[in-house]
Amino acid sequence: MHPLVTRFLVRHEPRRDWRVHAKSATATTASVTLIGALGAATGLPMLLGPLGPTALLIFGQPDAPGAQPINIFAGYLIGAIVAAASLSLGPEPWWMATLGVGLTMVLMLVLRVTHPPAAAVPLLAYPGPVDPLTLFVVLFLACLMLVLLGVVLHRLPPRHRYPLPIEQEIDQE
Repeated sequence: MHPLVTRFLVRHEPRRDWRVHAKSATATTASVTLIGALGAATGLPMLLGPLGPTALLIFGQPDAPGAQPINIFAGYLIGAIVAAASLSLGPEPWWMATLGVGLTMVLMLVLRVTHPPAAAVPLLAYPGPVDPLTLFVVLFLACLMLVLLGVVLHRLPPRHRYPLPIEQEIDQE
């Protein structure tokens, strides 16, 4: 096979024991189910698309920078602020949402709090505009639930450190 093709087919994720994957999938499903139940109980629109990939990062790739609490909370906060600012300019044109995705991304990158699922938040606000306060509350509650469940469930066997311990901050120029 040509080396260029091979380079695109190489998997960079390590092999893990099937029990780790089973625990990750069970925790992801349980956490999103709890968020849905909270939404059903409160009437808040809690089941937002980006929360599924957030759960996957927390439970399936807890060592990833994007899975760390600061990245999750700051990423969603940035996305919600950008979405609210975009909505304040008016719900049309649709391309304001796409600009919001780019602005959210650049702010997360510059502030070093990248959480890829949060870049979708400006898109959430456009199909049916969500009240900015509701968006903040829903995202905060959902993130809090996911991170707390991550802290608790990663202490069950097979155990994993989450969040990552405080070590020397990476600052590369």
